[in-house]
Amino acid sequence: MKLIDFDGQFEAYLQDWFMKNKGLFRTYDEMEDQVPQVYQTFLDTPAAFLDGQKPGEYFEQFTDPGELIDWMLAYEKEGVPVPDMLLNRISDLGKAGEEHLTALLSRADIPQAARMTAVTLLREIDSASPLSLYLSWAARFDGKDELTENALDSLESMGERAWEAILPVLKEATDEGKAALLSILSKGRAAREAVDEALSLFVRRRDLQASLAAVLGRMGDERALPVLRRAALDEDNGYLVYIELRSAIEQLGGEAPERQFSEGDPEYDSLKDL
Repeated sequence: MKLIDFDGQFEAYLQDWFMKNKGLFRTYDEMEDQVPQVYQTFLDTPAAFLDGQKPGEYFEQFTDPGELIDWMLAYEKEGVPVPDMLLNRISDLGKAGEEHLTALLSRADIPQAARMTAVTLLREIDSASPLSLYLSWAARFDGKDELTENALDSLESMGERAWEAILPVLKEATDEGKAALLSILSKGRAAREAVDEALSLFVRRRDLQASLAAVLGRMGDERALPVLRRAALDEDNGYLVYIELRSAIEQLGGEAPERQFSEGDPEYDSLKDL
């Protein structure tokens, strides 16, 4: 399969357009504002490097999702930019590519970028096929892995399909994984055991209190109010954490304790003018 550098072809097209049209604009910014329109024209114009086919339609002639996914993988392995039109075609074929994309997720022999793309495409076609795999990644999450972060976005997009499956994983997850999964649950299912896990983690991990305050606020369980109030009074918590705590307390129908912050506090100074 031929790896056509569509990005490189567009750069050449754009440079030619700049040279032909630079006299029509007063500033470079005015020219840059036209780039999206120029790109669309590039997609819609028959191109010599495609033997007269339009770049925007080139991948429409291919209907085998496995072939297209292998093509995407070849682009990644060779370091050639993957064309958006190729990714759009895979997405347009929907669940037909689900099995092939899911198989990529467990392959350690392919570039990380390809696995990232597979996660994104599976989310675009609304696939819950990798649910168990994503949960296993989340259980080991260290707060830094971009692939797991992308998978967590997919778990959130699955909504109710993921909520019941998340609960059993909470006990085994790392603290960072637990916080991420609790955030997902807080947007749809505030089970009592999830609230208990959130409160326990909130007390144990001061560095996660800002994000967990928002989680507890969304969960809507008033049992969190005393814990949140104590944290709001803790002078070791800076202004930014206090703002999150106050918001969560008010969301639960409580009244946040007042704290005085003054100029010279870096966090306060960074937000007071907002």
